[in-house]
Amino acid sequence: MSAADLAMRTPAGAAPMHIGVTGASGLIGSGLIPLLVASGHRVTRLVRRPARDGEIQWGGPGDAGEFRLDPKALAGIDAIVHLAGENIARRWTRARKRKILEGRREGTRVIAEAMARTRSLGGPGVLISASAIGYYGDRGDETLTEASSPGTGFLPEVAMAWERATEPAEAAGVRVVRLRIGLALTPAGGLLKRMLPGFRLGLGGRLGSGRQWMSWISMDDLLEVFCVAITHPTLAGPLNAVAPEPVRNAEFTRTAARLLGRPAVLPVPAFALRLVFGEMADQAILASGRVLPSVLTGLGHRYRHATLEAALRHLLGRER
Repeated sequence: MSAADLAMRTPAGAAPMHIGVTGASGLIGSGLIPLLVASGHRVTRLVRRPARDGEIQWGGPGDAGEFRLDPKALAGIDAIVHLAGENIARRWTRARKRKILEGRREGTRVIAEAMARTRSLGGPGVLISASAIGYYGDRGDETLTEASSPGTGFLPEVAMAWERATEPAEAAGVRVVRLRIGLALTPAGGLLKRMLPGFRLGLGGRLGSGRQWMSWISMDDLLEVFCVAITHPTLAGPLNAVAPEPVRNAEFTRTAARLLGRPAVLPVPAFALRLVFGEMADQAILASGRVLPSVLTGLGHRYRHATLEAALRHLLGRER
């Protein structure tokens, strides 16, 4: 990592911060923490298991009702990045949907209320709370920005509850950024990791009609956006963490297959996805979200990988 890279992530004259992170062992957290440390910040992990030295425990490993956090534990911390949440990428049962919703709502509420109670004592003044572009729901070809209304369905319901749970911190004067994260591309996890084995065997293809919009972001750029959100002194409210050029699923499929030197001629029909994934197929896999990062664009933010081809070339090791 070069000095120029580090300078991009911290505004000139900004002091190093003490940052607490929930969900530290997840896909995003495991990349973000080394980046924050390399940028000169101090990081404290908030964990649900028994805390080790230098960590803060905020509940047991069980149900959402076990979330708890002593506000005094936040003394000396400047900002919280809240990433923790139940994985949605599996078939939804009634019990799992309840766990997804309650885990995000209650976990965020506990964090926000603890921050509110300690704010007057010099506690954290910044909360970066992960949300998702699922907030907008299935919207076809409609162009969506941070000013767009929420959609309908389970994922918008979860995202709205998730975001509303940050309100106690906001009311106490905490600067709150609600990061609506798109499809994060990395071979280390998520969609890209799941699709690569089949594509490398020539078994890739579009999902359903392939006309649904995919609003994606490379993991490098996503981590950069988190750094911007943490350090930008006036940034607050919803923030779409997506690349500036969403693509249809068919284009995503063609681009990935071409860069891998493989055909993409085996489409997965919508009915097959519904058989395997149930309700999640229509709301997450086949749903169309043409989401633009209007706030970041307004800030003049520069992406490392602004186009899908540039992102996939980097992620797949196919750079010229």
